[in-house]
Amino acid sequence: MIEVLRAGALTTVQDQGRPGWAHLGVPRSGALDPAALRLANRLVGNPEHAAGLEITLTGCALRVTRAVTVALTGAEVNVGIERRPADAPSGPGRTVERPRVEHRPGDIGRPLSLPAGATLRIGPARAGVRTWLAVSGGIAVEPVLGSRSTDTLSGLGPPPLRDGDRLPLGVPAGPPAPVDLTVAPATPAVLRLVLRPGPRQDWFTPAALDRLLTTAYAISPASNRVGARLTGATLPRAVAGELASEGLVLGAVQVPPDGQPLIFLADHPTTGGYPVIGVVEDVTPLAQARPGTTVTFHGPQR
Repeated sequence: MIEVLRAGALTTVQDQGRPGWAHLGVPRSGALDPAALRLANRLVGNPEHAAGLEITLTGCALRVTRAVTVALTGAEVNVGIERRPADAPSGPGRTVERPRVEHRPGDIGRPLSLPAGATLRIGPARAGVRTWLAVSGGIAVEPVLGSRSTDTLSGLGPPPLRDGDRLPLGVPAGPPAPVDLTVAPATPAVLRLVLRPGPRQDWFTPAALDRLLTTAYAISPASNRVGARLTGATLPRAVAGELASEGLVLGAVQVPPDGQPLIFLADHPTTGGYPVIGVVEDVTPLAQARPGTTVTFHGPQR
C-alpha cells in the first residue's frame, strides 16, 4: 500500500479516463496531460492505462509499505527519499537513529527504487502546476465505469486524497524501463492555442471573433480541472436570447454572460447552456499553466 502522509493542495488518482459515457452525462476525466502519465507508467514497467497520482502545485508526502519503483513526470519539483533507520548503512560502533534523507532534485523523468518503509517527499512545483506519479503495479482502487480516475465535478471515482489515506497497489507487470533520464519540454511563457470554429460562432459579433484571435488573455486563479477561466477582452454577443443546453466536448470555449471565455478541461460537464464560440484543438498545455499565464488563440494552419 501507499500511505498518504501529506496530501497537498489537490492530489487525485488518475488514469486515461472513462471515455464513451458522455451520453449518460459522465465526463471523460483522466490525467490533464495523458501523455505525461503514460510516460511515467512506461518508466516503471506498468501498462500505459495504469492509474497513478496527479499532484497539484504544493507536492505531497507518501510512504510505501513494500519495495516499489516510482517515476515522476510533469512539473519541476524536488524529490526527497527518506529511508527508515534500518535501511540506512551502518558500520562498527555506528548507530543511526534518524532516517536518512536523500534530496534528489534531478529525478523527474527516471525510474527510482524505493525500499519498503521509505517515504517519498515531493516538493512544490518550481515551474508548471502538476506532476504525475506512477508506482510499479499501479494504484489499485476499485474502478468505476472502467476507470480509476477521480472526477472532481461528478464525484465519480475515489475522492481527492486526504492525510492518512491508504491506497492499494497492484501486482507489478514488468521491469522498469532501462533509461537514465527523459527530458520534458519546458512550459512556454505564452500558450498559443489552435482554435477551431465552434457550433455557436454565429451568436457572437464579428468584433468578438476578432478580439478572440488578436488579443491576449490570462489564466484566472479560479481555474481548475473542470476548466481554465480566462480574463481579458470581453466577447460581445450578437444573439441575446437563451440557449438550450447542448453537448460539450473537451476544449470547448464557452462564453458566460460576463463575456470572459472558459476553456473546458478533463472534468468538464457533458452539457452546457452558454454558447461555444470555438474549440481548442489541444488543451494539454493548459495542465501546466499557472494563474497569470498569457494565452493567445489562432486558427488552424492552412
